[in-house]
Amino acid sequence: MKMSDYLMRDEAPLSAEEWSNLDELVVGVARKLLVGRRFIPLTGPLGVGVQTVPVPTVSGGEACLHDEEGCACEAGECAVIQVTGRRFMSLPLIHQDFRLSWRDIEAGRRMGWPLELGPVAAASAACARAEDELIFHGHPDHGYEGLLNATDRHTIPLSDWDEPGQAFANIVAATEALVADGFYEPFAVVLSPALYAKTQRIARGIGRLESRLIKDVAGGGLFRSPVLAENQGLVVAQGAHNFDLVVAQDLITAYLGPENMDHHFRVLEVLALRIKRPGAICTLEG
Repeated sequence: MKMSDYLMRDEAPLSAEEWSNLDELVVGVARKLLVGRRFIPLTGPLGVGVQTVPVPTVSGGEACLHDEEGCACEAGECAVIQVTGRRFMSLPLIHQDFRLSWRDIEAGRRMGWPLELGPVAAASAACARAEDELIFHGHPDHGYEGLLNATDRHTIPLSDWDEPGQAFANIVAATEALVADGFYEPFAVVLSPALYAKTQRIARGIGRLESRLIKDVAGGGLFRSPVLAENQGLVVAQGAHNFDLVVAQDLITAYLGPENMDHHFRVLEVLALRIKRPGAICTLEG
């Protein structure tokens, strides 16, 4: 099946150039707003027909040391790291509908004006927001966990970031918790806008912004997201072996047909956050 078959794009009253401009705007707006994709590896697109993906559970263990070359482990003596379980997760659909006025389209045809794409940009922004909400908060009613509420994640208490140096100290403590549990660089940090603003001050006795110090220990980047509450933040050990964003259908626009003479469209995507090793996440909780 061709993409245009199930998206019905050929049925819309738009030229190839107008579709190109519309698609460019959808992707451009989302790229400016999305935060999760900046530090989470992507798997896919797998195809819109993929409805479920496996989520493995990996056991822990410590390496053995033997004092004789070639000495084999006795049965049960050494722990073996392996996949101990596997569940299947559905990939949800995120979408936002919008309408283009038939009068706007006709005016553009007659007057040579560009198509009014304001509703397109707003729909793309809504989908981007919903994607990051799913990544960070999950959707408990539908059984999806996010980075901020994943079971078996690490947590550390949030200090008073109004005190110089406390932001950096909290981030270092979070990375130390991850390292102690066997997770390693690169680390990425995501903060609420309020917490991020508090990193934009000179660290006492050092002469550098705290955000610069944080970036020194978080090689994966320092990010801010408006979907985080005022006193929320997290540090993660990056890598698809820890978590990834599984994409069946990336952001695209479908035509739904005419409605009261106007034209009904849908911006949509099909994806989910797959957390394989929740120990790679450390949340800052105040």
